[in-house]
Amino acid sequence: MDLDTALTARHGVARVSTLRAAGVSDLHIRRAARTGALVRPRRGWVAWADADPALIAAAEIGAVITCISQAARLNLWTIEDGAWHLGMAAHAKPARRTSAHIHWALPAVPRHPDDLVDPIENVLVLTAACQPYENALVVWESAMKRGLFEPAAMERLHLGPAARRLLHEALPFADSGLETLVVPRLRWLRLPLRRQVHIAGHRVDLLIGERLVLQIDGGHHVGPQRDQDNAHDAQLRLMGYHVIRVSYAQIVFDWASVQDLIVRAVAQGLHRAAR
Repeated sequence: MDLDTALTARHGVARVSTLRAAGVSDLHIRRAARTGALVRPRRGWVAWADADPALIAAAEIGAVITCISQAARLNLWTIEDGAWHLGMAAHAKPARRTSAHIHWALPAVPRHPDDLVDPIENVLVLTAACQPYENALVVWESAMKRGLFEPAAMERLHLGPAARRLLHEALPFADSGLETLVVPRLRWLRLPLRRQVHIAGHRVDLLIGERLVLQIDGGHHVGPQRDQDNAHDAQLRLMGYHVIRVSYAQIVFDWASVQDLIVRAVAQGLHRAAR
């Protein structure tokens, strides 16, 4: 196998020993390094100079990208904490100094020595242990919605209490992480909370009780989408539903005001169908 094919198959970063095993000669590696096409993240590793910088950095440190850092790379919903999260074997030391948050916990799924990113099972388990409940639930429900893991298989892994709780409580219905945040925050009302219910030809984000609809606007609720949303809201009102529409910023940064709107609507009985 030629160098380009072998290295590209490994996302541009690989162990030299792995490339040799694939049939790449040391001569080809040295030639590519002399031209500047290859860089050496650390002893025994090479990478295309234009490979993913996160993968190159993980190789330099001798770690895998994991937890919410890898969740974000997978385009899962995350509420990031500003840290770069890496996983390493117990008692291992980073090959260079780093400000990253290092997870030394024993992985639920063994890591191959060539791995630079954790499998989804490890990502979820470490997220459960590392992040606040709501932040972790957002990641778990997003992964479940995407079908990235099999719950029955996850059940058979060695899970800590936080991961097992999330496995049992996560649901694959949320269209966004915002919906995931809302439901746990409203359970104390002891009212039916149903996500993604079809009413009047469209799905509503959350139906509280029988008639209270909470719609959550993401960044795509502009232009024609906004017009469609307004038309659907009007149709819902004509059918006897009370609609509360809120934004991402309100959910994340001003939850108290959102909760106040919902509580006042419930106090007025707007969650009940007319008798």
